[in-house]
Amino acid sequence: MTSSILHVYHTVCDPVMICLPYFQISTAGAFPMPLDVQAIPVLSDNYAWFLRDTETGTTAVIDPGEAAPIVNFIEKEGGRLDLILLTHHHHDHTGGAEALRQRYHARVAGPAAEQQRMPPLDIALHDQDSLAVGACTSTVIAVPGHTLGHICFYFPNPPSLFCGDTLFSLGCGRLFEGTAAQMFESLHKLDALPDATRVYCGHEYTQGNSAFALHAEPQNAALKERVAEVRRLRAENKPTVPSTLEMERATNPFLRAKNVQTFAQLRREKDTF
Repeated sequence: MTSSILHVYHTVCDPVMICLPYFQISTAGAFPMPLDVQAIPVLSDNYAWFLRDTETGTTAVIDPGEAAPIVNFIEKEGGRLDLILLTHHHHDHTGGAEALRQRYHARVAGPAAEQQRMPPLDIALHDQDSLAVGACTSTVIAVPGHTLGHICFYFPNPPSLFCGDTLFSLGCGRLFEGTAAQMFESLHKLDALPDATRVYCGHEYTQGNSAFALHAEPQNAALKERVAEVRRLRAENKPTVPSTLEMERATNPFLRAKNVQTFAQLRREKDTF
């Protein structure tokens, strides 16, 4: 692989624009979009995210929980995969990585802190590293909580966050390894990103999360409106992601928690809800 395909930096470099033909989100009237993003449903409720830099043709897939649906997609889209990006070690996010690496000779990038617990990494990433997909660059954000080494990939322009199992639409990941304090701090990091940030999480959990969100904030008018829209989308078998950080700030009880004690109580309640 040549240096024009992949670069890892320690500073943020080229901005990126994202369009979403799979979800039919219009960006008409803006300007050319160098990075195309599409969702590939895998397993029972996971999403793998497929990225293509339209300038160089470089492609990447984020969190391939299984290989077959991704191979089917790639073969219809030109048969190229250059990078495999992993947010954390759980098998439903990594299960297809090795088969995809072998089939397409793609390089695998993931959290250095979890490299002993996932498929072999060609690129071990740390907090604030930058990873380029062709001409488009993401910043790595360490977000311990769901797992201790969990990372997110953030593209700055327009702001787009690929956050695995840390921040969900109307929810957040369970604390399998980290503490409530760690997850609260991780969400606080993400909450510092711009309102317009698109939130690409790893699961279609929104409808399930909505019941607890309404339990936690029964008087939240914005939440009630959003839940109605979620029900409509799911009744039509349409995805509810990506959401936006602005939307999560208004409706997600975990992101709205003002302190770690409130967050911890919400997480305990949700675990048994």
